Amino acid sequence: MDLKQILTDIARAIVDTPDSVSVEETVDGDDITFVLSVAEEDTGMVIGHHGKIAKAIRSVMKAAANTCGKRVTVEIK
Repeated sequence: MDLKQILTDIARAIVDTPDSVSVEETVDGDDITFVLSVAEEDTGMVIGHHGKIAKAIRSVMKAAANTCGKRVTVEIK
C-alpha cells in the first residue's frame, strides 16, 4: 500500500489547485513522517474549520498505516 499516494490523492481532492500538492516522506524504521504542502490559498481547505479536516486526514492515514504495521505522522505546511 502506497501511503504517500493515498495522502496525495486525499489532498488533491480537497484543494482548488491540485497541481500544487506535494508530499515529502521521511522513513525511520516503522515511523513515517509526511509533510504535506499545498498552495497558500488552499491551506485553509486542508486544515478546515477548527482543524477538523486535518484531524480527519490524520485519522485516515493512521488507519491506512495500521494495516501495514506502520506509524504515521502528517504535518501540514
